[in-house]
Amino acid sequence: MTEANGSNGVNPDKDLNAENLPGRRGDQGEPIRVQRGMFGANNGGDTTGYGGLVRPVRLPGQATRPYGGWFDEVADELEGALEEQSLLPENAIEKTVVDRGELTFHIAREHLPRVARTLRDDPALRFELCTGVSGVHFPGDKGRELHAVYHLRSITHNRMIRLEVSAPDDDPHIPSIVDVYPTNDWHERETYDFFGLIFDGHPALTRIMMPDDWQGFPQRKDYPLGGIPVEYKGAQIPAPDQRRSYS
Repeated sequence: MTEANGSNGVNPDKDLNAENLPGRRGDQGEPIRVQRGMFGANNGGDTTGYGGLVRPVRLPGQATRPYGGWFDEVADELEGALEEQSLLPENAIEKTVVDRGELTFHIAREHLPRVARTLRDDPALRFELCTGVSGVHFPGDKGRELHAVYHLRSITHNRMIRLEVSAPDDDPHIPSIVDVYPTNDWHERETYDFFGLIFDGHPALTRIMMPDDWQGFPQRKDYPLGGIPVEYKGAQIPAPDQRRSYS
């Protein structure tokens, strides 16, 4: 596969890594926050040696044509198939990202089921398998803090792409695609359990790991780091984010 221009599949900072800083992305993409310290700790608890690091955190931005290799073919076929259904591609596809050798379509949540069904059924696309959905929480990505990421594989054409859908914290609803990809049943339940994304139309959206009456969603980044205190032989051990720092 031929890599596209810009940041397509290549870390734009690969020649700047002499300082060995983690995860640098240069000035490309969409800034969502500024991170201070390697893990964002601001209470003296960062003992990694990167406590003085200050860098912007950016999401990959819109790619420009040509994307490279078969990426353009998939994008053309998807856009053409949506137009045949009287759906303007720009209304369904918010942006197309090519980053680190992966093709990602950011889909407007209301059009997710139709796009997923098109990717599955169109003969030129044939993404028959969805290997699940993962949740991501970006508190600094205002208005779209919660993301659902789907990995689709075409066994027919031996290709893999990603779909990404976002929703705000105060309206965490995304349509379920269990009708299109039945194997997503438990993946959507797990994502709901840990991130609080509500998959509308899911046949049985319930907790899968946490107790039914559990408050909060443990993998959101604003969830308390340490969870709950632990009692050990009569002594209370505080949660990690409440313990004394030795740095």
